[in-house]
Amino acid sequence: MRRTTLTVNGVRHELDVEPRELLVLALRDHLGLTGTNIGCDTSSCGACTIHMDGQSVKSCTVLAVQADGAEITTIEGLASNGEMHPMQSAFNEHHALQCGYCTPGMIMAAVGLLQENPNPTENEIRSDLEGNLCRCTGYHNIVKAVRAVAAG
Repeated sequence: MRRTTLTVNGVRHELDVEPRELLVLALRDHLGLTGTNIGCDTSSCGACTIHMDGQSVKSCTVLAVQADGAEITTIEGLASNGEMHPMQSAFNEHHALQCGYCTPGMIMAAVGLLQENPNPTENEIRSDLEGNLCRCTGYHNIVKAVRAVAAG
């Protein structure tokens, strides 16, 4: 076991983790943050997307020990004072989800996109979210939701 310190959604945690334990499992199993979903374990689907030190990261590709000292935001950390993040609201308003399995990772990736590019074109949104798979929506309403937040 190895002692690892993570600041997750603004709260500092010290965890004892196996050196081979994936960050997604540490978030879910040690901290109970089950909004970060496990989809493929190969970084293909993006269901496990979080923000680590301000960057969108697929947490199935990071070992928990590699995140030692990192600032992490999960889908649970986007809301503020009981109010949904604008992207969460936009996904709801624009019907950008169906089964909801990909939604947390898709929202985290979309928020990351707008942090880097506050006014992306439709093609830029589609290109940037290419690493996050959705098997239900067809992506059209996801793009509409992201554009709505970008338009402010």
